[in-house]
Amino acid sequence: MTIGRLHVITDVTVQSRYSHEELARMACEGGADVVQLRDKSLSRDAFLAVARRVADICREHRAVLIVNDRVDVARTIDAGGAHVGRTDLGIREARALLGPHAVVGASTGSLEAALEAERAGADYIGFGHVFATSSKTKPTPPVGLEALGRVAARVRIPVIAIGGITEANAAEVIAAGAWGIAVIGAVCAAADPRAVTARLRATVMAHAGSG
Repeated sequence: MTIGRLHVITDVTVQSRYSHEELARMACEGGADVVQLRDKSLSRDAFLAVARRVADICREHRAVLIVNDRVDVARTIDAGGAHVGRTDLGIREARALLGPHAVVGASTGSLEAALEAERAGADYIGFGHVFATSSKTKPTPPVGLEALGRVAARVRIPVIAIGGITEANAAEVIAAGAWGIAVIGAVCAAADPRAVTARLRATVMAHAGSG
């Protein structure tokens, strides 16, 4: 199973100009191979309706849709998979619901958590936050590039770096060992999300050999 290298997480709290659907379309047009749909505020029915529309956009562009947290919604719409956080449904439980062919990702912030996620059967780990980020309030300091490199060297599954990643530092994140990157504000809050996605994609692919 090949995990995409550029994950764009849609967000309507860091900005209010674009909907999840609009962000997903621009990200796909810019070259994102994974779109992660995340919204903690919507009811299940409202989220399900949005997820169906985003799934159609992703299929149109042959991108993988990953649903954050709401594994039941991922299952209902036959999404590419789900991403579970540290307080969400467990990796094994998500796998049981989604089946062997779905992608299951997990958030981690330490080497121990990364190794545990691998043992539990995650297909990839989201590791971070690598840098300071304004997208989410974080009670812990950034893990930094050295910790990212240590994790990438120890686990056998792809490491997707997240947290404060921008056009300015994406290359060094890949050089540190990350398989790919996940971005929120860098794309969603950009003046031109499509163009930023395209530049991030070019940067990641240009430096992928070093990761």
